[in-house]
Amino acid sequence: MPKFSQRSKDRLNTCHSDLVKVFTEVVKYYDCTVIEGQRSPERQAELVRQGKSKTLKSKHLVTPLSFAVDVVPYPIEWNRRGQQRMRHFAGFVFGIASQMGVNLKWGGDWDGDVWTKRDGLADQSFMDLPHYELKQ
Repeated sequence: MPKFSQRSKDRLNTCHSDLVKVFTEVVKYYDCTVIEGQRSPERQAELVRQGKSKTLKSKHLVTPLSFAVDVVPYPIEWNRRGQQRMRHFAGFVFGIASQMGVNLKWGGDWDGDVWTKRDGLADQSFMDLPHYELKQ
């Protein structure tokens, strides 16, 4: 059975308890790693400068616990195959979250319509496939 490394646990523990609950269950079935939980404003500004984020008002900045987390499945791949795996992973995450009554938004489908579209493709210009946040 997969489990989080101490580094992933530490990162996840900077997040809201609903995110901790969901991903603690997800990792029991799907080997994955937590890339980032809570961020400092300086880190967020750097990611915007690098083009890896589009906002300085990220849910990663919420204190005392982040409302966002970046999680990817193993093996980590940033190519086309890896993107397909991250989409599959997102479906699994949403299934677990739904069973737990936790509403999420995903950076691969900001407007939440990919699951209802016939082609299953997101209609957005900025893809952030590792990103999950609490929907409010």
